Amino acid sequence: MVTANLFREGMARLGAAVAIVTTDGPAGRRGLTVSAVCSVTDSPPSLMVCINRASRSHPVVLANGVLCVNVLNGGHEPLSQAFAGRRAPDADPFLGEDWRTLATGAPALASAAAAFDCRIKLAREIGTHSAILCEVEAMTVGSDADALVYFNRRFHHLPWEASA
Repeated sequence: MVTANLFREGMARLGAAVAIVTTDGPAGRRGLTVSAVCSVTDSPPSLMVCINRASRSHPVVLANGVLCVNVLNGGHEPLSQAFAGRRAPDADPFLGEDWRTLATGAPALASAAAAFDCRIKLAREIGTHSAILCEVEAMTVGSDADALVYFNRRFHHLPWEASA
């Protein structure tokens, strides 16, 4: 039998890129740190984000119908901690960074390794999370930088190496 603890232990060994998912619109401006993002297809450009339904950002993201997946680089570890709620409860994690908007109005981090500005096409509840399928309406790709990944319950920085 696969227990929740055993499953989490196995998933801790699956490294994942760290991103901040942001949204803005009639339901408000919110953001959260995630590591469950994957591409779906490039025609049309689409991705999937999984968000815990207990997150305060979850209902805001769904109500706004838009989100931006901001892929973080190694220098963004403090920012990822802020959006994970590891600052003072009243602190605004958006402060101190350069945020822009692309097509949907969701905040895009100017210094992100990549920012995928998306409109939500489908959301399905699966256990504790919602799997959210999004179509990318606009995006940016930043300069080469170390990647921020989460592996074995810790952040790690992977150096950028240009391909030969």
